[in-house]
Amino acid sequence: MNIILLTKFRGRPCRVQIDHPFQLSILSMFLFMFMGVAGFIGYKTGISVKDDNQITVIYDQLTQQREDIGEARLNTQAELDALVRRSGQLQAHVIRLNALGQKVMKLAKMDPEEFDFANPPAIGGPVEEDSGTKINFNGVIDEMFTVLDDREQQLTVLENVLMTTHMAEEASPEGRPIKRGWISSFFGMRTNPFSGKSEMHKGMDFAGKMGSKVYAVAGGVVTWSGPRYGYGNLVEISHGNGYVTRYGHNASNIVVVGEAVKKGQIVSLMGSTGRSTGPHVHFEVLKKGKRVDPLKFVQARN
Repeated sequence: MNIILLTKFRGRPCRVQIDHPFQLSILSMFLFMFMGVAGFIGYKTGISVKDDNQITVIYDQLTQQREDIGEARLNTQAELDALVRRSGQLQAHVIRLNALGQKVMKLAKMDPEEFDFANPPAIGGPVEEDSGTKINFNGVIDEMFTVLDDREQQLTVLENVLMTTHMAEEASPEGRPIKRGWISSFFGMRTNPFSGKSEMHKGMDFAGKMGSKVYAVAGGVVTWSGPRYGYGNLVEISHGNGYVTRYGHNASNIVVVGEAVKKGQIVSLMGSTGRSTGPHVHFEVLKKGKRVDPLKFVQARN
């Protein structure tokens, strides 16, 4: 066997003659080893490419899982935020209900220890076996809203009834228009201090210290607040049910026309304006437009 090698050595080809069996064996072994090495390299290259493809697939899966986890986290956070908002609304609803309950309790004059809105109700019961069912928080909150709306409507109706009763009680004049002082003139016939003649006095006079506070003897609406002939500075309050009260000779009026006042509220300061001989309040009670003796109303609390 002749093997011709083309090289640049001396510008001519080189010929190698192989005709001995030993030489052929060596050449065969060399070729076999060369093919083995080439095959091994090709195998490793293929494995490397396959591994790279698997790594790419795993990376893509991890990326997708990260995206899924991120989306699930956002959805969970959104649901949690919605639950927190509804919980806040529910808490505000409970606060309003508690305030309304406290108001109704005061109007009804209930014992705070017997029915306390500030604390949870006393309830209890044995522990039941777990049914294994999931709790629907949205359903529970919706049910609580429904119950609270119903209770609030009931308490509102009760409040209106009690307020009507309470206002009716406040509309009835009773008590003195001053805290300190004395009765200087009663309702009825008396000698006029200016003319000396006997005439009808259609009110009661309460003498006291200049600037003393004058109080409304019933709740109502102010229908007059200002100077009036004979009365000086006058406050007139309409209480409903035909009742009107007047407070005259004030040094100054505190309330204005149209203002709603409560029983016991300060309406003026005692003075001596108008036809007056000294600091006092001229107190009148009118029933359906007719002036009546205030004494029975003044003594109502005594």
